[in-house]
Amino acid sequence: MSLELAITRSWDNLLGSSISNNTKVKFLGNEYIVNVKFRKVLSLPHNTPIEDHLTVLILHYLSQKIAGLPVVSGEYLSFNGLSVINGFAEVFKKRSTDVIMKRYGNNIFNILSVLHNLPAQKINRADVAIVVEAFEGVPILIELWDADEEFGPEANILFDKTITKIFCVEDIVVLAEVVARAVSCKNNYGMYD
Repeated sequence: MSLELAITRSWDNLLGSSISNNTKVKFLGNEYIVNVKFRKVLSLPHNTPIEDHLTVLILHYLSQKIAGLPVVSGEYLSFNGLSVINGFAEVFKKRSTDVIMKRYGNNIFNILSVLHNLPAQKINRADVAIVVEAFEGVPILIELWDADEEFGPEANILFDKTITKIFCVEDIVVLAEVVARAVSCKNNYGMYD
């Protein structure tokens, strides 16, 4: 499905809901306003339009939030554990874990620097791991392992098993990419090293 069609369907789904005209949604620590009447999602505080792929994620999340978000289970699964569509595995890797490895492969512990810029916390898993709260009730676990004598450094992105009740596989790939790029940025302005 094209982004344009996905956006149109998402707005249509929200029309009959009880959503107020200017609903706020937090995504990766940033606030967005969803205006159903004008079919716009704007980044606050400057009311700037956002990219279509972010609009789709926000609208799909909001639709599910209105219907009722599932309770976070605390059980994390890999992308392959979530998806029965193997055709997305290579795209997922290229857009998310490879991005993280490019940024942190030489020093995995540098990922902890994002704790100051994103809604994230360190947890005790792998050699170093963080959980990023992408949306309220949508935690993303990023695990990193340092290189040893046998293997190079590795990264993995895991999702609470309930994520498939909020997003489709395509959305999960895009969400992982957005999160990977957010944690791989030098700062909140998207500046890379």
